Amino acid sequence: MSGPDRLDAEWRARHPLPPIVTGLDKNERGRVLIVGGSRFVPGAVALTAEAALRVGGGKVQIATIAEAALAIGLAFPEAAVIALPTDDEGEIDGAAADLIAKHAAHCDSLVIGPGMAECAHSCGLIDTACRAMPEAARLILDAGALTACRNRAALQGANRLDMVMTPHHGELASLLDIDRDKIADDPEAAAARAAQLLGVTVALKDCRTLIVEPSGAALAFEGGAAGLGTAGSGDVLAGVIGGLAARGLPGAQAAAWGVWLHAEAGRQAGADIGTLGFLARELLPRLPAIVARASG
Repeated sequence: MSGPDRLDAEWRARHPLPPIVTGLDKNERGRVLIVGGSRFVPGAVALTAEAALRVGGGKVQIATIAEAALAIGLAFPEAAVIALPTDDEGEIDGAAADLIAKHAAHCDSLVIGPGMAECAHSCGLIDTACRAMPEAARLILDAGALTACRNRAALQGANRLDMVMTPHHGELASLLDIDRDKIADDPEAAAARAAQLLGVTVALKDCRTLIVEPSGAALAFEGGAAGLGTAGSGDVLAGVIGGLAARGLPGAQAAAWGVWLHAEAGRQAGADIGTLGFLARELLPRLPAIVARASG
């Protein structure tokens, strides 16, 4: 693989955000379904859902464990909430697959994984949802949904979809079944291997983030803020990518723009609040103005 291009102003000018058009209703601006949450991390999906709306997504649905659904719905009235059965470990139960698929059939992007841990039935949940999704929809896998996809052959329903994964080094090491140190030694090669092996765009999160497509085309972004290494930050990034994908950006472009917007929100939060110590939720209100400026 040749060296990655830079995710800079020149790249952004060549790959603009969707235009801001007046008169569109919420369905025309994109429908995002977010599946995730657990008894241990019930609030992650709210960060993801708000991020999707803050970058211009029109309609968001959250599918999460039943015991958290009411509280999330009351705290976040802008989203519809789908209560899912919970297993003994406090994760989404495998019996939820058909209900998730019912809603996935009408989404423009599907984000699976925020707040989830990998379970034996995770792969089945993802595959069932993918089989129901419209062919033009985008799939974004994060957190607990990532490592469930080590074997792409078990995800036949995803083969036709434009798919993005957002691993950190540990998750990518687990996906490839290699030592984490090998990721650090050559992150470009590792991301390219995963992208080609799994047929997905890989956004490998780090201080130097890489976005690598199955073709080997790659971008690198080095403008991240130190404070973005905080709990919930990845959940926000997944929602930004999901919202942009629902608005019509191809997966690789949604991932690249998502990385840049997320970093810019972090840069502003660092300047306003402090280099370290700002919260992931404090990124969210900064996103609309950044999107507006970047949209020209």
